[in-house]
Amino acid sequence: MIEVVSGGLYTSMQDLGRYGYRRYGVPLSGAMDSYSARLANQLIGNFEGEAVMEITHIGPVLRFKNSTEIAITGAGFVPTLNDVEVSLNTRTYVPKDGILKFGLPGYGLRAYLSVLGGFNSEKKLGSYSQYFGITKKETIEKGDSFVLKPHKGKPHTATASFKVSKNHFSSNSIDVFAGPEFRLVSKSIQKKILETELTIGSESNRMAYILKGWNGVSAQEIITAPVQPGTVQLTPSGQCLVLMRDAQTTGGYARILQLTESSINSISQKRAGTVLHFKLIDYPS
Repeated sequence: MIEVVSGGLYTSMQDLGRYGYRRYGVPLSGAMDSYSARLANQLIGNFEGEAVMEITHIGPVLRFKNSTEIAITGAGFVPTLNDVEVSLNTRTYVPKDGILKFGLPGYGLRAYLSVLGGFNSEKKLGSYSQYFGITKKETIEKGDSFVLKPHKGKPHTATASFKVSKNHFSSNSIDVFAGPEFRLVSKSIQKKILETELTIGSESNRMAYILKGWNGVSAQEIITAPVQPGTVQLTPSGQCLVLMRDAQTTGGYARILQLTESSINSISQKRAGTVLHFKLIDYPS
């Protein structure tokens, strides 16, 4: 069992998403950086869709009531176990009554904690992902506790580790495809959209990133149409919205661009104030 001594800033339980319910208006949710979430489970030997703890900017403090193994991936936190630094992207043994702390990340925004066997947390509509209105809570709080699933298979004897490219966190070039309404705006606006640097606003969250900098750029509203994580919307007032994992399922703003899965993972690791730009790529043939 794991006890939450401190919940951190916005710590939540996530997996790879809640599929099959979009027709009812249920968001996909899931780990903002699915690449790092998958890696955390792979390092520990879990199924890649097991629940992981998503840790955002300020990490939690956790007490392990039983010995186990963990892996931490994603942002450059400097976690400590019983006040001894723990390496990222590797499997680590945790003794009974071990205290895990995170502090602040030196780079990136979100980290992912996996445990051997997985978290036996609340599962609703086929997913462990916490989301307001679906699960009892949308974040992990002080006083919460989580039972761990029994590990199936032989005990691990080797120490797995993985080197992650810093480009995943540092690149400010965001690959995008043309969205359904991209060709409906003028060539001059298309050019400005792709050449203007944008800044991530402080209002950004798991539902949408707000990007600022498109002065004089706008698009008319459309008839409500499907949207998904990674859809870039342009409003009549010129606001740029990048929909993220908790985004709604339909929207009435022009869908001018669409992020790749890799780009969603990358932008989810960027903090407010980060400057970036879009790079238009072709659809795979």
